[in-house]
Amino acid sequence: MSPDSTSPTQPVPNDSPRKQGIPKDTTVLVVEDNVSNFVLIARLLGFIGIHCEWKTSGYEVVEYADTLTRLDLILMDIHLPYEDGYSALNKIRSSERLKSIPIIAVTAEADQEQINKARAAGFNGFLGKPINADQFPDQIRRILNGESVWEISYEGR
Repeated sequence: MSPDSTSPTQPVPNDSPRKQGIPKDTTVLVVEDNVSNFVLIARLLGFIGIHCEWKTSGYEVVEYADTLTRLDLILMDIHLPYEDGYSALNKIRSSERLKSIPIIAVTAEADQEQINKARAAGFNGFLGKPINADQFPDQIRRILNGESVWEISYEGR
């Protein structure tokens, strides 16, 4: 699977309880340079019926996001090659079409200091790595319903 391809997620029936509260055709852009992390996120999103797209760097993320017919959420790793998540956030916020899309910081450097830095930079939320597979679907539902989610995962710590 190439870094710019869609994930191989299986559709979930619209009446599935897993999809409860998720609008039909929801699309999430995952900006993540680690393949294993992306695969986990893509599978968890697919489990709740969400289509995702993938970029491996903040570089050209605005141009790519502009090509998407629908975009509901961006999950942005902070530590990316070529251009980090903070620079990409600033570019996205300067795009008229994309400036209102919720952007969630996702990082393994997950502590209160990083949450404060992400909040000050203008992120709409924060998810610490490792992603907690049990909590992630609910976190995404809450974010898509307009709730602010600022959480550090303690799974595996």
